[in-house]
Amino acid sequence: MIPLFKAYPALNSIPYCSLGVFPTPVTRAEKLSLSLNRDGLFIKRDDLSGTLYGGNKLRKLEFILADASQKGSKRLITSGAAGSNHALATALYGKEAGFKVVLMLMEQPFNPKIADNLLADFGSGAEMFLDNTYEEHLNSMQRVIELYKNIDDCDPYIIPPGGSSIYGAVGYVNAAFELRDQIDNGLLPEPSVIYLPLGTMGTVAGLLLGLKAAGLKTRLNAVSVVPSFIANREKFTRLFNDTNEFLRINDPAFPVCSFSDDDLIINNRHFGEGYGIITREAILSIDILSRTEGITLDGVYTGKAFSAFLADIEKTGSSD
Repeated sequence: MIPLFKAYPALNSIPYCSLGVFPTPVTRAEKLSLSLNRDGLFIKRDDLSGTLYGGNKLRKLEFILADASQKGSKRLITSGAAGSNHALATALYGKEAGFKVVLMLMEQPFNPKIADNLLADFGSGAEMFLDNTYEEHLNSMQRVIELYKNIDDCDPYIIPPGGSSIYGAVGYVNAAFELRDQIDNGLLPEPSVIYLPLGTMGTVAGLLLGLKAAGLKTRLNAVSVVPSFIANREKFTRLFNDTNEFLRINDPAFPVCSFSDDDLIINNRHFGEGYGIITREAILSIDILSRTEGITLDGVYTGKAFSAFLADIEKTGSSD
């Protein structure tokens, strides 16, 4: 039984399918701590979440794909940038779960990983469409939905970019309860703050809701990697509240949760020139973690989050 369902058994009515390798380990970053002269640094290795393809998207897909299956859908349609990790994860795990997968992709600034992801998308057998602009994407999306609705004689299941739906966010509510179990088992102290990227917001919204429901005081420093019209506090609050309401409908024992400005920092200082444009600070940060801990970050998401962490350490001598 997953940690969330163990804490609130009535929630096991929510569709769920096991896809990943959980709990993901928490490692003490000893060499990084030594290089920064700062003790008590830990890394939760969600990059090790799956054998087929790891990363944060898998926690979301465990609930999203189960919901799609329960609804009787035959085909998944999702969207993202050309190098989208979410699109690739959906293609791989959607195929494994028996779905046909359609990826609606948009151009993004070049980096070497884009080609790798596109080749893997193609190798999965997913159908792929590429648009130059967001406006073109919206028009294409509607045409493709209607096309496959007629072909399949049923509605395709639409997954928002990043998997950031209510079902996707529940995956990270569960992650917070998983973290609480690891704290209770003595694997790490309760973190004072967690640094992570802020994109389509499902990961951060679900994690903060889970932290609150689990009784943890950990704060989040969410480092923006997308423009503010995509990720902002108003949209974040809506997803946080909608997910909270969804869980309470399924189990009234689940608490009503709220958060303050102190609980969540939306950090826009490391966004750089745009989505997908890797900053110099991110490149340097990636090198630091690779040399100290042997962990590889990407420049679009986690590299920027780690550069924010290092900047705070340098500025104040503390990540707080």
